[in-house]
Amino acid sequence: MISDIFKFPILSFAALVSLAIVTGCNQSTSEGQTAGDTIKGLLGKEELPQAKTDSLFVLNYIKQEPAFKKYEDLMFLFYGDRDYKLAWFRDNELVPETQNFLEAVEHASKEGLDPKQYKIIDFDKLIQAYKEKDPQDSSRLALQQQIDVGLTASYFNFASDFYRGRVNPEDAASVSWDVKKNKIKLNKALQTILKERESTYPYYEFEALHAGYMRLRDKLQEFRQLEAKGGWPKIDLGNLKSLQKGDTAAAVLALRKRLNPAQQLDPNNKSLRVYDDKLVQQVKHFQMLNGLEQDGIVGGNTLKTLNVPLADRIRQITINMERWRWIPKRMVPKDLDQKYIWVNIPEYKLYIYEDPNNDPEAEREYKEVMEMRVVVGKVLHETPIFSDKMEYVVMAPYWNLPNSIVVNEVKPHMLSNPGWLARQNMEIVTKEKDPKPVSPSSIDWANVTEKNFKYMVRQKPGPKNALGSIKFLFPNQYAVYLHDTPADALFSQTQRDFSHGCVRLEKPVELAKYILQDMPEWDEGRIRETMNGNEETWVTLPKKVQVYIVYFTAWVDENGDTHFRPDLYGQDKELEKAYFG
Repeated sequence: MISDIFKFPILSFAALVSLAIVTGCNQSTSEGQTAGDTIKGLLGKEELPQAKTDSLFVLNYIKQEPAFKKYEDLMFLFYGDRDYKLAWFRDNELVPETQNFLEAVEHASKEGLDPKQYKIIDFDKLIQAYKEKDPQDSSRLALQQQIDVGLTASYFNFASDFYRGRVNPEDAASVSWDVKKNKIKLNKALQTILKERESTYPYYEFEALHAGYMRLRDKLQEFRQLEAKGGWPKIDLGNLKSLQKGDTAAAVLALRKRLNPAQQLDPNNKSLRVYDDKLVQQVKHFQMLNGLEQDGIVGGNTLKTLNVPLADRIRQITINMERWRWIPKRMVPKDLDQKYIWVNIPEYKLYIYEDPNNDPEAEREYKEVMEMRVVVGKVLHETPIFSDKMEYVVMAPYWNLPNSIVVNEVKPHMLSNPGWLARQNMEIVTKEKDPKPVSPSSIDWANVTEKNFKYMVRQKPGPKNALGSIKFLFPNQYAVYLHDTPADALFSQTQRDFSHGCVRLEKPVELAKYILQDMPEWDEGRIRETMNGNEETWVTLPKKVQVYIVYFTAWVDENGDTHFRPDLYGQDKELEKAYFG
């Protein structure tokens, strides 16, 4: 461990002279002092200028600690920008930000992180040794360098996990996440902390970047406190199949304790064993927060969800905090409209957030302006997790079937019923700018594969079209987009994973009106008329709109209520393994 102060030999006076020559080498500092002046300062004849380190010292230092080795480029970038002047010292005294950083590391557990992973160096020991050194002691400079470089390396070690995430989804093959990267520059963030530059981000407070993360963090502390007090009770129905309004049972008291953990309940009060109206409403609220059918009946999935161990929920909160670290610090690039679409797959919901001031410089000012239910991909046809920019709205669209659907769904029908395509209002055309029709009877359906099918099967605009009357395109490698659907009944379902991967919208007209609001020629009347026509119409947006399709199974709303959802695609399981090892 680098915490051992004697790993770095104390420099002799001759070594200090050599160091001064290397770092000063007759070059003037910003104060116009030379290496010779530095030696005079060491001898106490003049004020010592801001001390320096050098690239060799930095390299040797980080080589001795595997946890620091991966930040080598950042270390050289940071110190190179400052001409290797020490960062954490002013007038040979540690800056106040040192203590702030060490406290942030000490309390890393509140961020769902393990402080032990960042307390590699015993700074208390090193700092005390530094304070005890005589200012004219030649070994003091070496100790000063040791502390400074150690603090910088420790900051990068901590801040990388805190701001970027402990798990890199690009390295964890089983973790699906193709959302735009968080490109935080940690060397610049450290300059902000040291008050050497200004930033709109609260790095100097060692604070997170997103309100969604902060609310989860507060809930994590609340749940840990509850766990320390014994957690919540398990509800055992005994011989009962369920609890319904008016039932009297011992399980009702356990249910009250589960939903009211802060209340002191008298176990001898018989009225608390009655499943009354107030408790029914609490159960319905719990069901809403957990994406369950809100019938007020305790049994089945509701009972199973109530009995999820508190420790499991703590881990679930922790890994969803990790996902927030992957979200870009700037939700919307400056060159786009300051709004974004947010689709949360496990929640089966779409939200639109916008900055009411449309200020590209503002951060964390986005307000929800719309929400709707959505249908997402089945487990075998997962909706991908990614981000992109919406560019087009297409009304009365064709549905171009991917070859996988042609082979798995169209081919069997055509083999048994050659007229099936026509009855589905579908056609086969060539793949070119001006598609030409192809006769279905000319195709050897028995030997069609995904690779050899060179045509395109598409469904014409109309009431049978699987995309409904409108789609919203953000061109991407997954060929996934938002679209209307004729199957409106699916939105009444609690669990809505029915699609082949695209996202089906409950309120497509409302979304179109919002997206096209800056194009007055596209009022609701024209939108509906064009949607219901038979000619595919493309509208290019004047400004692209940021779209996020994400995967959060735990979040805290602005009222402080905690929402949980089942791990639809098994992504929590994979991330938990990568996060906790």
